[in-house]
Amino acid sequence: MAETLEPLERLTDMFRKLDGVGKKSAARYAFCVLNFSEQEARDFAEAILAAKTEIRKCSVCCNITTGEKCKICESPARDHSIVCVVEDPRAVMAIEKTRQYNGVYHVLHGTISPMRGVTPDKLTIRELLARLNNSAVSELILATNPTVEGEATAMYIARLASPLGVKVTRIANGVPVGGDLEYADEVTLRRAMEGRYSIN
Repeated sequence: MAETLEPLERLTDMFRKLDGVGKKSAARYAFCVLNFSEQEARDFAEAILAAKTEIRKCSVCCNITTGEKCKICESPARDHSIVCVVEDPRAVMAIEKTRQYNGVYHVLHGTISPMRGVTPDKLTIRELLARLNNSAVSELILATNPTVEGEATAMYIARLASPLGVKVTRIANGVPVGGDLEYADEVTLRRAMEGRYSIN
């Protein structure tokens, strides 16, 4: 029977804590680290610690930043009257890559999911409502993912924001570019039909 090496097992277990990393991938990552030089291993560990200790939440939008406010919130060139609500910082990066949006953001850091024990108070909804009450926001764009949890979270926020006199919109979704209609599910096709627009 192969010898079990406790330090390697511990390292593998740590990699398994990462989202989407299974047992085989975790073992592969652990063996990759074993091939690092001692200095590379130290640099790797220091990069993890630096990210954990230096990155914080923006005091305005709750996106990740190294300062008090993120660069988007600090920018006078952005339209601060339009706030796009997203689930996590990765969604901010994805939208920014389009170069089509000039408003600001609010990052929830998750979605409401009673099955996983995630209640509204565990997200940054309270901070969002305070922001809506204390600033001149004219439109709130709900850009949570089109999942059951994402839809439920969007509806919950819409109910809270509507009485505040803020226009609440939801991003469109449907058939992706390059996708085949025959492979699209019923919900995707329904939303694509509902979100149709004029081209003439």
